[in-house]
Amino acid sequence: MTQSDITIERLADVGAGDAAYLVSKIRTIPGFPKEGIKFRDFMPVLADGKGLRILMKALQASLPVPEDSFDAVAGLEARGFLFGPALAAMLGKGFIAIRKAGKLPPETIAEEYDLEYGTEKVEIETSAVRPGDRVLIVDDLIATGGTAKAAMDLVEAAGGTVVGFSFVMGLRGLDGLDKLGDKPSSTLVSMPA
Repeated sequence: MTQSDITIERLADVGAGDAAYLVSKIRTIPGFPKEGIKFRDFMPVLADGKGLRILMKALQASLPVPEDSFDAVAGLEARGFLFGPALAAMLGKGFIAIRKAGKLPPETIAEEYDLEYGTEKVEIETSAVRPGDRVLIVDDLIATGGTAKAAMDLVEAAGGTVVGFSFVMGLRGLDGLDKLGDKPSSTLVSMPA
């Protein structure tokens, strides 16, 4: 399937050739999980050594805030776990895991958010964020913004400050970034919802 509906946003920070190569590795699966939906799968990017290198280089090059303005990178389960720790390591930062509810044995704090058909929760360990920590949140996709907003609320409830958001993909027309207030954000590519 053609990728002509994918717009290169901050991915351009790594150059046109690398940007085009990475986009060529994003797989579009029509009709999944239901008819009328186009599922965007970036797992082929991770399976390709060159694609993974470009992705990590692009995430670093397109940080929405200066490197020295945050202390840790937080990633959302599950796909934020695939590149969040690698980005944190590249930057010399720690990594904070934001998990789905019920996955952490120690004491946690939770935040509930709305889905199309109900609610979901995300959690972090109570000791994961120290008061005053400045945190960059990373995830694979910004759509309606519910999960990213819940992650921000969790970090702030733990005493930290969210300085910005870094996303691989964004879905146009869902206004998910609006839920994040005035926090700086970057998105490597965007496509219609």
